[in-house]
Amino acid sequence: MKIIKMVLLVLVFLYLPMGSAFSFSVKFVDDKNDPFVLSQSPSRVVSLVPAISEIIFKLGVQDALKGITYHSNFPGASGKAIVGGFFGPSVTAINELNPDLIFISSLHTEVKTYFKDKDVLLIELNTTSVLDGINTISLLGKIFDKQEQARVIRSGIDEQIDLITKKLSRIEPDQKLRVMRFMGRDQMMSPGNDSFQNDLIRMSGGIPPDFDKKGAIVSVTKDEWMHFNPQVIYGCGKDNEIEQQILTQPGWKDVDAVKNKRIYYFPCDLTCRAATNTGYFIQWLASSIYGQQFALKENLIFEPKIIASKSISPDFECIETIRVDDTHILDFVNKSLVIDLKSPMAIVSTLEGRREGIRTIVNHYTPPQNWMIDHGHGIDFIRRRIATALNKNPDHTSVLITGANMDNLAVKTALFKDLKVGAFVTAGVKSNAMRMGKSKGHYYEPGTINIILVTNMRLSPRAMTRAIVTATEAKTAALLDMDIRTSYDDGAFRATGTGTDNVLVLEGTGPLLDHTGGHTKLGEMMARVVYEGVKAAVLKQNSLDAERNIFLRLKERGISIYEVISLEKDCDCAQGKSRFAGEVEELLLDPKYSGFLQMALSISDDYQKGLIKDLSSFEAFSRNIATDICRCDMDELKPMVQKDLPHVIIMGLNALLNGTHYRNK
Repeated sequence: MKIIKMVLLVLVFLYLPMGSAFSFSVKFVDDKNDPFVLSQSPSRVVSLVPAISEIIFKLGVQDALKGITYHSNFPGASGKAIVGGFFGPSVTAINELNPDLIFISSLHTEVKTYFKDKDVLLIELNTTSVLDGINTISLLGKIFDKQEQARVIRSGIDEQIDLITKKLSRIEPDQKLRVMRFMGRDQMMSPGNDSFQNDLIRMSGGIPPDFDKKGAIVSVTKDEWMHFNPQVIYGCGKDNEIEQQILTQPGWKDVDAVKNKRIYYFPCDLTCRAATNTGYFIQWLASSIYGQQFALKENLIFEPKIIASKSISPDFECIETIRVDDTHILDFVNKSLVIDLKSPMAIVSTLEGRREGIRTIVNHYTPPQNWMIDHGHGIDFIRRRIATALNKNPDHTSVLITGANMDNLAVKTALFKDLKVGAFVTAGVKSNAMRMGKSKGHYYEPGTINIILVTNMRLSPRAMTRAIVTATEAKTAALLDMDIRTSYDDGAFRATGTGTDNVLVLEGTGPLLDHTGGHTKLGEMMARVVYEGVKAAVLKQNSLDAERNIFLRLKERGISIYEVISLEKDCDCAQGKSRFAGEVEELLLDPKYSGFLQMALSISDDYQKGLIKDLSSFEAFSRNIATDICRCDMDELKPMVQKDLPHVIIMGLNALLNGTHYRNK
């Protein structure tokens, strides 16, 4: 019988006398039933469990977190030491961080063995239910003396789930749909009956499958698939390979979800974790399943209106107020940057064209919970609904719409003598980043880089339209300098935008200016604030910066070390493919070898564009790297990469694989 952590994790606080360095003691047992007593909060923590790393950041005690796996990618995580992946962390890298506590899962047997006799706490916390994940938040709040922060996080999750429970209560039982999370590569897989992922489906109002199989991941036969006949299926990441390879075959393609094209994809950070974003994902999944029912007027819980507001600087002569308003729209929290003007004026918008008599400018964040509900509505309908919720006249309101959260708004200003320029930027580049001239057009709304430009001058119509070009060039320069990859073709190209980007330029008041090109001071300032704003907004929204680790760079290109390793008969690494992949990943923790592979990625881009013709020097460099790794003479590298990748990237990976292979021999 599963022991729920609400009972298992019994926490007792013992307050110490005045003058003690710490004012609490925490007693608890972990999922292995090992007892712990902490007389002080840990200060050197390594977390091998991404969900726990996420909670630690949310609690605001990230300074204590010294090491994480490369699967943790959220705001602030890029500055933490990487100790490898979740499935094969490096005990050497962990040990070098001198941790006083390591959070592990049941899979980390090597870590347990290595550290069992060392002066470090090993705390195993596994998640088999949504309640487990929520209780872990409370436990970590006590371990790090952040009980109030933990309570606030739990309360927020409870509110999000409560809203969905109320909305689902208005749907008749016979309208509930069969929903399945699918996963796998070469065969169909699904979470087992006791997985928290089926908890998520139930709490989202779906009926999960019961294959009478337990475990985090179980195989699914064609007969089981067809008998369950899912009406909605969803996955994450590379689960789309299942759609392309298996769901096109007889039997597999003959279920309702496939026939009705009800196949959805969500971020893996949400589908595969029960942590601080659990309530958010339940809302998103539920609204994807029941979007049409949720949109019915009789099923709405809240009136559309402003529920919170926060003022923002800077000040411009033509602007009355700048703020971010939270609103209820279709029951979910939307967020809008609202710029009220002192007098009506013109704007030029790539979404709405040129408009006169504008009193309010809005950059509106539509959350994922609303995406399926809004599907099929025109821009004018959505714009008017947003304006109404904000108590604005739609005829005098100009609106941009984005899937980037307004909490991640970047505001940048520049001053020179009597000139002042401001850029208000939101940016999301993970879902539909494109390279113009290379990427194919497939209409897709989420994502988007929105830029609003304001000055303390009055811009002529010519200056306003030219400012759009200046802003676009600066945006593209920022994306290229950050090496943002396209969301298609396995990140084959550097992105130039998202395909749904928009720029809005305000006419302004003051002395009339007629030029905003790159040779003008005003154009230079516009470009600078946009460039800085795009980089800051992408970092806030997607946790991406130019210094991100090699593992994330490979992931952006659809490259997994495990998947590229050849299984040829003459490669004796085939018997321990997982261990071999872990050794290569550990190699990439060394700046020398990660730097080499980063170099290969950069050379590959220029080689594909025809800027580099001769690769003989890089070929020699690759042999030297392999020789350095194995500490042996290597005249020739054997082909060990099985995936179809750009030639230069294959050369780089092959050097690392050969070096590791012959070092073992």
